[in-house]
Amino acid sequence: MTSGPERPARLLRAGVLAGAGAVVVLWGVQVHPSARLDALFATAAHLTGLLAGYGVLVMLFLMARVPAVEHGVGADRLARWHAAGGRWVLACCAGHALFALCGYAVHTGLDVLRAAGGLLGYPALAAAAGGAGLLAVLAGCSARAVRRRIPHEAWRAVHLLGYPAVALGFAHQLAGPDLAPVTAVAWCWTLAHTAVAVLLLWYRAVVPVRQALRHGLRVAQVRYEGPGVASVTVRGEGLAELRAESGQFLRWRFLCRGLWHTALPFSLSAPVRDDTLRITVKGLGAHSRRVRRLRPGTRVLATGPFGALTARRRTRPKVLLIAGGVGVTPLRALFETLPGGPGELTLLYRAGDEGALVLREELEAVAVARGAGLHYLLGPSDAAYDPLAPQALRELVPDLAAHDVYLCGPPAMAAATTASLLRAGVPADRIHSECFTF
Repeated sequence: MTSGPERPARLLRAGVLAGAGAVVVLWGVQVHPSARLDALFATAAHLTGLLAGYGVLVMLFLMARVPAVEHGVGADRLARWHAAGGRWVLACCAGHALFALCGYAVHTGLDVLRAAGGLLGYPALAAAAGGAGLLAVLAGCSARAVRRRIPHEAWRAVHLLGYPAVALGFAHQLAGPDLAPVTAVAWCWTLAHTAVAVLLLWYRAVVPVRQALRHGLRVAQVRYEGPGVASVTVRGEGLAELRAESGQFLRWRFLCRGLWHTALPFSLSAPVRDDTLRITVKGLGAHSRRVRRLRPGTRVLATGPFGALTARRRTRPKVLLIAGGVGVTPLRALFETLPGGPGELTLLYRAGDEGALVLREELEAVAVARGAGLHYLLGPSDAAYDPLAPQALRELVPDLAAHDVYLCGPPAMAAATTASLLRAGVPADRIHSECFTF
């Protein structure tokens, strides 16, 4: 999270806010001041409707997998912004519907129920209601309490409802009073939606197929690494063209029964070499458990690379890597490839016990070859002694504040470790992490 990666994030945030400001200006120049209650409701409905439409457009762009955006900002941050934007969009949709209903009821003198029935008689408004309903289903499935209880594959399938929801909402917007009367504005609004649709189609559909045809990826080997953990080696042609860096991930789709319909992000657990890519997967869900049963020769679609947890974030000669559980996989690749002499690189590996250590032999071989530090921090997460507490970290790494820190592990562990690092004196812009929760 150095100045390099922060700059794209600031630029993107500024661009999104500038777009929101332009939407407010568009609304403002069309406002006809009036103290009538129905006019006030209508004005508020127009503003919230425009902001909802713009918000949906931004959310789609954030998830379009544009490499320049994902590399610069970080896929985990984009996912968090997407989730937060979803809540704002739903709030704007609810406000839009409420203000429109109240305005119509006041204008016609009808009660709320009859006013709602009257509004739904208009095709464009019925389409909008349908789109809002689909978004509400999406939101319900994304609520934390619900998401924990449904398979990730089902959650991803439900998200496909977002596309018809956007289409229905777009039809309503073009027929609405804010865009229809001004041809130039309607054209610009249509152009913006078309541009985002092209980005989505290109990077989420065309690019994976093109890469598959170009590189001919197939599973070469599946190797058991420990309880519930396996490494999958994928071989192809011309993989140097991908320019995949240690610390990055690709989105993998294995073309076999039970796996072809879902693409999930898995980090590279070894540097790219000899036209092979390797991932190490722990069976946390139905999809990842099936990965262990892959057979050599299985065709693979892989999109990427993505992620900003790379050597480019480094700002100091000394680097500390902190891994939790299977989060060691991207750090395993960095441990081998980050530039540095003896004593400049240290890896702390947190796990419940020795049996939970993944890629142990490789880590120890790299540590010996590079003269790097390697410490296993074993024990249950609820133990009285916390090996990742500030004082414990300072004892293991006396000049801790002079290090860049790369961190990867379960969300709770990553959050607690980040807080410990900050209390131990490590500046926030030297703590680099990416965290994905499914």
